[in-house]
Amino acid sequence: MSDKLDIFPESVPLDGKLLHVALPVRWSPIGQENRMQAQTACTYDIHSRGARLLSNRSVNPGDLVLVERGRNKAVCKVIWTADPDSALRGQFTVECVDPKTPWEDELRQLEEQYLPLHIDSEKLNKLSRGFSRPDANRRRRPRFYVEGQAEMIDGAERIATDVEEISEFGARLSAIDRLRPGNDFRLMLNVLDVSVALKAQVKYHTKGSVMGVEFQEIRRGDRPLLSYLLSRIVARRVEEFARIEVVTEPRAITAK
Repeated sequence: MSDKLDIFPESVPLDGKLLHVALPVRWSPIGQENRMQAQTACTYDIHSRGARLLSNRSVNPGDLVLVERGRNKAVCKVIWTADPDSALRGQFTVECVDPKTPWEDELRQLEEQYLPLHIDSEKLNKLSRGFSRPDANRRRRPRFYVEGQAEMIDGAERIATDVEEISEFGARLSAIDRLRPGNDFRLMLNVLDVSVALKAQVKYHTKGSVMGVEFQEIRRGDRPLLSYLLSRIVARRVEEFARIEVVTEPRAITAK
């Protein structure tokens, strides 16, 4: 199973503006002889260049459609459709040909709103128990080793750094000398091709040039993305663990 979030193909870069939100829209095909009436659809995710939609009428990659939301409209190209025999049937992704999307106002409003971080991680805890040692010092939530990138935004300054560990409430990053314990900042995580925006605070620095940060708030609409990211990390660890072959039979002793 791929670790990538298959909402958008690689042709649409995830630059931190992907938001999980349901918005009612209308769409109709362009350039077909028997043009049908506009169909109602709902967004699963919206982006500065497109969206993933759900509709009862099928489309094909390459089709041009007119997508409308209120008085705003844009010509879009279908770039992905779900397998009709899968659980995602009826879903398709569009990339806007016009410079502006019909959900421009919603993107702007949602990106400016942050909410206190609270995620129901009961399922995550059940999955991760198998990797906990009985004598381990229990934390509020399990931490996972990852390889990812992050951007720390402090006022007008943007600082790139690496993500080394992540949990539900915080992360360990490569240390940045300009930010000290107690400093608040905005954090853009990009792990497993999933982008999540948070407000965080520096909690500590270590001698090994590692910095611990605690998540304070999460951008509205990004909670499902963080939950997805954590579940994918857990699932990947389960898959890696399952691939380990344990030898139980003793080796035969060869006489010299």
